[in-house]
Amino acid sequence: MTWSGFLIALLSSAVLLAHGQAASIPRETIVEGETCGYQACYKVDPTKLNIHLVAHSHDDVGWLKTVDQYYFGSRTRIQSAGVQYILDSVIQALLAKPERKFMYVETSFLWKWWLRQNDRVKQDVKNLINEGRLEIVGGGWSMNDEAVTHYHSVVDQFTWGFRRLNDTFGSCAKPHVGWQIDPFGHSREQASIFAQLGFDGMFFGRLDYQDKVKRLSNKTMEFIWKGSPNLGSRADLFTVALYNNYSPPPGFCFDILCQDDPIIDDPNSPDYNVDKKIDSFLQYVVQQSKAYRTNNVILTMGGDFTYQYAEMYFDNMDKLIRYVRELKGTEVNIFYSTPSCYLKAVNDANLSWSTKTDDFFPYASDPHAYWTGYFSSRPTVKFFERMGNNLLQISKQLAVLTGLSENYEEQLTHLREAMGVMQHHDAVTGTEKQEVAFDYSRLLYDAMQRGVGVASDALNKWNKNASEDKKQPPRDMNSCMQLNISSCPYTENQNFMLTIYNPLSQAVTTPIRLPVQNTPYMVEDISNDSTIVSQLVPIPEAVQEIPGREGTATHELVFLATIPPLGFKSFKVTQKSHNGHENQLKVDENFILNEFHNVSINADGQVVVTWRKEKNMNLTQSFHYYEGMEGNNKVFENRSSGAYIFRPRSISKDFANLKQYKIHKGPVVKEIHLTINDWISQVIRIYNAKNYIEFDWLVGPIPVKDKIGKEIITKYHSSLNSNQEFYTDSNGREMLKRTRNYRPTWNVKLEEEISGNYYPVTAKISLKDEEKLLKLSVLTDRAEGGTSMRDGEIELMLHRRLLRDDAFGVGEALNETAYGEGLVVRGSHYLVGGSIKNLDEFVLKEKSLALQMLLRPWTFITPITTESNTENYVSTSQGSGLAKRLPPNVHILTLEPWKDGTILLRLEHIFEIGETEHLSKPTEINIKDLFSTFTILSIKETTLGGNQWMEEMDRMKWEAETNDILQANETATPIEINEDAINILLKPMEIRTFILKTAPRED
Repeated sequence: MTWSGFLIALLSSAVLLAHGQAASIPRETIVEGETCGYQACYKVDPTKLNIHLVAHSHDDVGWLKTVDQYYFGSRTRIQSAGVQYILDSVIQALLAKPERKFMYVETSFLWKWWLRQNDRVKQDVKNLINEGRLEIVGGGWSMNDEAVTHYHSVVDQFTWGFRRLNDTFGSCAKPHVGWQIDPFGHSREQASIFAQLGFDGMFFGRLDYQDKVKRLSNKTMEFIWKGSPNLGSRADLFTVALYNNYSPPPGFCFDILCQDDPIIDDPNSPDYNVDKKIDSFLQYVVQQSKAYRTNNVILTMGGDFTYQYAEMYFDNMDKLIRYVRELKGTEVNIFYSTPSCYLKAVNDANLSWSTKTDDFFPYASDPHAYWTGYFSSRPTVKFFERMGNNLLQISKQLAVLTGLSENYEEQLTHLREAMGVMQHHDAVTGTEKQEVAFDYSRLLYDAMQRGVGVASDALNKWNKNASEDKKQPPRDMNSCMQLNISSCPYTENQNFMLTIYNPLSQAVTTPIRLPVQNTPYMVEDISNDSTIVSQLVPIPEAVQEIPGREGTATHELVFLATIPPLGFKSFKVTQKSHNGHENQLKVDENFILNEFHNVSINADGQVVVTWRKEKNMNLTQSFHYYEGMEGNNKVFENRSSGAYIFRPRSISKDFANLKQYKIHKGPVVKEIHLTINDWISQVIRIYNAKNYIEFDWLVGPIPVKDKIGKEIITKYHSSLNSNQEFYTDSNGREMLKRTRNYRPTWNVKLEEEISGNYYPVTAKISLKDEEKLLKLSVLTDRAEGGTSMRDGEIELMLHRRLLRDDAFGVGEALNETAYGEGLVVRGSHYLVGGSIKNLDEFVLKEKSLALQMLLRPWTFITPITTESNTENYVSTSQGSGLAKRLPPNVHILTLEPWKDGTILLRLEHIFEIGETEHLSKPTEINIKDLFSTFTILSIKETTLGGNQWMEEMDRMKWEAETNDILQANETATPIEINEDAINILLKPMEIRTFILKTAPRED
């Protein structure tokens, strides 16, 4: 009988077994001479149904408990979960029987456990990995979210996880596949990243319930995901949507946390259940096999924090394997396997596969549960994570540019690892318990303090090396973490020096805003001994009254600073001795304008923007809110809006309160301070000669005395005809077109029209008017949910406060408070719009602004107590890490101290194919003398994760149904090296990663 014939014939007879006979698996089923990787896989039989049992544990890096509570196993009343016991137990169970296999994912937990083991255990683990019986899958520091994470941080967290694995276990620990079984929707950029990491495939668990029904019926649960239209086959990834999310078959969870019966094989026992169990198991397997195209079935034998007593699970799987073989061994081949081995078996079938070019957002688990609320949940956590990435890149860059000793590696590592934790799908998502959110912030804050120390010490070293006085004492460089709420103790009551560092690859002219008192100040550019035009602007009362704000500043000092690429500049800020408000103009107008825009407030309290150069373009901006649905969650129709899902009661509602505003104008910036009500306000800013508008919004405390949860949105309604289409970014990188009430791969039916049209906006959301050649974009300073429910309109969700849990596990309402009140959130949108007739200019402006929001100049403050404090600034007032300019379409993504004195360098092309006429073309750069503080002695290219030489990458080949062959091993253009040049060609959207050996630059 063939394996397909087995779909009908099921076992029907019992087999009597000797009491007490041990279950064992014949070793002859293992490939002889097994090693790690694909060589360690069990043989599959082309004539049988091959059942791959994959033992795994899904260990959240924080969710209901903190990272440490999960690791050590405390707070069992919340959840019985202790990762240290899982790893202890699994290793012992694997050692007990050589047939067993296990896969593990979260490198952060593995590393935490590894540091506490003795040499004997460490050697056992290395042996298991080298034999392919303990397989590392995924390999990132955590299993990252895919909606609200930025690709910069995703790449970083995989790079760090890979480095720990590679340094500790060697090549056998190199992951081959992605394992994203729990994130709540999946991004195309994640697939592209996995392909560039060198992965052969990806497994995930969650997809829209309508999409899943269709894929199960037409056998497209496995497909080739085309991760980038720019990178072609190098970004294509074979992808497996798992049948049962990541759970075992019903009735076959043999864990101590489960309620399922074990396999009882004593024929004398009244509870004997072998034939019943095997019959039920095989019926399930057969049903699953009908939805897939090969004679291979993968069963995920595990779940959340399973295997704390691993022998219990493994013993029952041993029996399962034994009795399936004995009862149906002629039709079925069952064995312990891993995701990689399953992937190899599918690849060996040599089939052609369907393709997918979009993503898996939004994700709905039922008709009334669209998991789009977490795109905006916990907005302060989302912004803090973005600040962490900003500082991490600065600290790494400065450590390289100044040649800091390896003594600083520990400090950098703390920040790397805290940021890796923050990418977890229950961290930056905002879907964790409140106590866990506090702990994430604690971890990140402590790590950022270390990062500030690295950066300030590096700047001091840079200053000292450039100064004639090599004995000058280090400066006290302070960093303010609360500039977003206009609070900084180092600037509010004294004179001070500023050292501003720019982490971007291009020079920037950027607004600097510092909290001060209502006293006139003078700002001096020390590099050329000139006075900078500055301005005092009042801090809005709503900001001054934010709960917990300890600052006493009443005004902000504003000036524009031009900072060199990968460089710094120093400024001196002193109070004037005379009373001078000459730059704060007193005006009676009810509008503000510059050469690009005119901004005013209409009678309804809406912001009105008109473009001065595009006469047919205008918009209004306003705030609205949704009332969150509240139900008992017992049936679909009673779903509540919560941390995960967004489910409004009805269409958005307007605010009826009286609106008030004040206008402030000066030589640097013009502002409208608009008050919507006593808990919503904003500042609208236009800077002189800057072609964008800043909307600095403040929301909270959201009132809930009426017992109604609220979700606050802002709308930008323009004159564009967008034809039901809008565009959102994928993890801050490539853009995807969205169409209202539409999915590219199935005929969607929306029971929740609003939340079903929400998408993650990590960095940008855009509209286009193809007829008028106009474009409108809103850039965000953190991840938010967004949509376009009407043509010409952009909607973004800013803040959420809800009174019911949505029953997806977190167990508490998303009701954030701080200092005894509802949480107050302050954030920014940059509005960019206009004609796209000159496409190069428009898109470059847009991308430059997006980069400046992601990697902002960082301000270090040195208080001035005496005039002598400034003497050493004159000769070291500025510096750049670049010796020459980079093309505007090239960005240094990573500059990081690596191993053994080497440097990790990533260069990226930031334009897509066809995005502009000129800047979308391939660009070749000579990096031989690119950097000002070191020279490059040698260079070698790696895959994106830095753990494998590019020349050694050997990905599986897959064939699409379109007859396109996946050229998985297509590599980048070789580096051209000669005596005068190291030439690197970057194609659109290409990221190239290199390991450099360097020497300090003599000149």
